[in-house]
Amino acid sequence: MTQPSGSMAKSVELRDFLRTAGTLTLADRRTLVQQALVLVEQNYVHLPLKVAMHAINPVQRLRLLGLRLSRQTEATMDPEWRFHAELSEIFHSVRDLHTNYLLPQPFSGKIAYLPYQIEEYYDGEVRHYVVTRVVAGFSVPGFAPGVEVTHWNGIPIDRAVAINAARFAGGNAAARHSRGLQSLTIRPLRIHVPPDEDWVTLSYVNGDGITKELRERWRVADNVPPFVDADQLTTAAVAQGLDLGTDEIGRAVKMLYVPEAVTIRESLDVADLTSEPAAAGADVPTSMPSVFRARSVVTAAGTFGHIRVFTFNVNDPDGFVAEFVRLIRLLPQTGLIVDVRGNGGGHIFASEFLLQTLTPRPVSPEPTQFITTPLNARICSQHKGDPTGQIDLTPWCASMDQATETAAVYSNAFPITPADGANAIGQQYHGPVVLITDARCYSATDIFAAGFQDHKIGPVLGVDDNTGAGGANVWTHQLLKLLLELPEPADGSPYRPLPGEAGMRVSIRRTLRVHDLAGTPVEDLGVVPDHRHRMTRRDVLENNADLMERAGQLLAAQPVRRLDAQVSATGDQLTLRTRLLDRADVYLDDRPKASVDLSQESVTVTVPGIGAAQVVRVEGFEDGELVAARTLTG
Repeated sequence: MTQPSGSMAKSVELRDFLRTAGTLTLADRRTLVQQALVLVEQNYVHLPLKVAMHAINPVQRLRLLGLRLSRQTEATMDPEWRFHAELSEIFHSVRDLHTNYLLPQPFSGKIAYLPYQIEEYYDGEVRHYVVTRVVAGFSVPGFAPGVEVTHWNGIPIDRAVAINAARFAGGNAAARHSRGLQSLTIRPLRIHVPPDEDWVTLSYVNGDGITKELRERWRVADNVPPFVDADQLTTAAVAQGLDLGTDEIGRAVKMLYVPEAVTIRESLDVADLTSEPAAAGADVPTSMPSVFRARSVVTAAGTFGHIRVFTFNVNDPDGFVAEFVRLIRLLPQTGLIVDVRGNGGGHIFASEFLLQTLTPRPVSPEPTQFITTPLNARICSQHKGDPTGQIDLTPWCASMDQATETAAVYSNAFPITPADGANAIGQQYHGPVVLITDARCYSATDIFAAGFQDHKIGPVLGVDDNTGAGGANVWTHQLLKLLLELPEPADGSPYRPLPGEAGMRVSIRRTLRVHDLAGTPVEDLGVVPDHRHRMTRRDVLENNADLMERAGQLLAAQPVRRLDAQVSATGDQLTLRTRLLDRADVYLDDRPKASVDLSQESVTVTVPGIGAAQVVRVEGFEDGELVAARTLTG
């Protein structure tokens, strides 16, 4: 084996790392359990759903753990690893990736990993597991991407994934399986207890068809820090919809396997980036390499744009959307593949602001509900009228108060994302669009996928049977504590500081679908794709080759429209260049001003007052159906 380099050189073996753990006192443990009980019993919006769907009782389990701790002394208390394992397991039992116990130091900010990545593919109906990446600096003769994995510590690999899946949260079978596979080789120690084994013995078949074994120890390293501080009272924290595990793993994968995509900031200088359209098969450089990858892909059905959205976890949703728009304008306009696989979510504004760029229809952000507990009612009352300038919970207050009389379980539903922001710039891409999802799409990404499907933007192509089904706004324990302390401290706050830099997160508001599925919760149900593609060996080893072909087939079956609009520098002239449209209606500052029959691709019309308008909106129709729109701002 070669000498370690890169990430491996900065890692330590798991057994050496664990020697530094174990500093919580008995009082610390009692505090953690008591605070967990506050969050689960009084803040957790999905508690009735989870109790019903999974036949669990996390409240009673926390009470029993607290009772057992009350009978222990410092001399008789359980080993710390056992306490972390039990508290983590209670949180995992609700199968909600928003609701977590976050381990204290020294686990925070660390990942445990093996120096290779395993993915699955199908050959017909038979599932296979293959190594797809190895960490730079790790080298074993005959062990390379493409070797097929058969056993994990002597257990057939498919069974090993199933056993692992049962240990980790996931709202549906697809999500649990996906997380079980992912966590075989990489685990964020912030939300997962360390692996039980010091090493793993992997059985695999090499390129010559020879079965071999590889024994490797778990390693521990620092992860790339997140862009967003969810413990501060900011819009990004308040509007967060993030599966922390997927986000942590996404950053860790980049650090281990794509270090050139890791930046210390979420945005880089755009001055030196190209403004030239993408050549066939080429990438478009982006100012946000940790967030986007944009490229032109050549398929048998045609050449299309492909934009991978790795995360919505940003501080500036407007800047996020602006970079997305810049990129898609440089991609082929004949069809766009929006790929959100493995996206754990982030800023809900960012996800729902993005929808408008792909559809002519007004976007209706998903409404959300609190569970109607006295503590949640206090929080809403404390932030009625936006006293801090960061959060206004006024819309929910009346129904929260009324629940005392009606015994309603949930508040009325209102969107987190402002509707004006979700419709500020309108449609920017007029070709057909297909969305690719998988079972690791969570939270704000679930919300985005639901909105994409609800607004009928285009077909959803899933590589799994469902998205991760994590439909909620998530707040941290520290944020909840701040919300009762600001703008002025409230009397009798139940929130106490957590010891050892431990943390907790909870689903605070649940999200509901709109339009045809109005009122349907996203949690545990997720988004079922319109079309299913089983990943092939070419997909996992050759940059998603067959997946792009399938997406290309879906795009080629849809019409390619065009709607460009330009206001003359002088006078009241509007020039329209269109394709597959037969009528255009023109609105100036939301007032109808003209309607034009389109008999040719380019037409110039006079629209009195257009030069003075602040907002010009052109809506394009085919056979009376709104199919394209263009918004110009003054």
